[in-house]
Amino acid sequence: MTYSVAVSGASGYAGGEILRLLADHPDMEIRTVTAHSNAGQLLVDHQPHLRSLAHLTLQETTPEILSGHDIVFLALPHGQSGQYTDALGDAPLVIDAGADHRLTSASAWEAFYGGAFHEAWAYGVPELLVDGVKQREHLRGATRIAAPGCNASTVSLSLAPGVAAGVIDASDIVSVLAVGPSGAGKSLKTNLLASEILGSANPYAVGGTHRHIPEIRQALAAASGTDPDGIRISFTPVLVPMSRGILATSTAPIASGATDAQIRDAWQSAYGDETFVQVLPEGRFPRTADVIGANTALIGLAIDRSANRVTVVTAVDNLVKGTAGAAIQSMNIALGLPEARALSLNGVAP
Repeated sequence: MTYSVAVSGASGYAGGEILRLLADHPDMEIRTVTAHSNAGQLLVDHQPHLRSLAHLTLQETTPEILSGHDIVFLALPHGQSGQYTDALGDAPLVIDAGADHRLTSASAWEAFYGGAFHEAWAYGVPELLVDGVKQREHLRGATRIAAPGCNASTVSLSLAPGVAAGVIDASDIVSVLAVGPSGAGKSLKTNLLASEILGSANPYAVGGTHRHIPEIRQALAAASGTDPDGIRISFTPVLVPMSRGILATSTAPIASGATDAQIRDAWQSAYGDETFVQVLPEGRFPRTADVIGANTALIGLAIDRSANRVTVVTAVDNLVKGTAGAAIQSMNIALGLPEARALSLNGVAP
């Protein structure tokens, strides 16, 4: 069976990455691409790397244009998806790459985003532990999927095994992330200009203000079966001069009585059979260069007994495993297709 697909926000980074992956998916036919200010222009004028899609013209983003497809991807800024998802009730499968359907708490949405709150959908991180099972079990047959925030899923995948196994203390998590500016979208912003970021590292959303914090707390609480209020995280992202990638360094205290073997076993047990989330051998740590273009998360684990903390270093491509790859992996599961279809395990080097 071939599924017809529409992609909104197709001129942006997330939309472009969704299209790049879908273009090589044998079960998908990309019929419609939409945008706002760029409507009426050729897709290839805004995504010149998508040569196989050069025949497509960007249309206006309206419910009428998006409807009538088997699958609709929404790659829009937060707060904009809801107006379309409300009107796409008849669409067989809708996948939101924005934040509108990620959070279960209306108060958390109000505190970090504001505006109209929309119900949470199945969370698009298949490997994430949720109440003793993997999230993929909740994605099978799903008709509405919320793709994750790239920073949020990276930190959640980093720490969920330890939280679920009770070998780390989730009340004192510290995460510092080196992130590429593509995660901030394609809109022109002074702080994202090359002259501002080249040769510099720039922290942002410091002091508990980043919008992915409630998403992380929600995911880790689900992994441990506890209240999100028990998950405390100091989260600091830092823009660095690389177009793609996240390198997340997360630490948490070792739980009382946890042995080194128990700690390592928590991560190996969680991800030992996974294709796209891999734990590196002891003493080895990933680079963002190892995952560029791939739907792969690489994890390095260190046990620091002198500080009584576990350190987890995780590398992902923010546009693939962090967004578009997670969305398509989740789509494959929902449709009963091979989970890895159209997704690369191998990065691009050098």
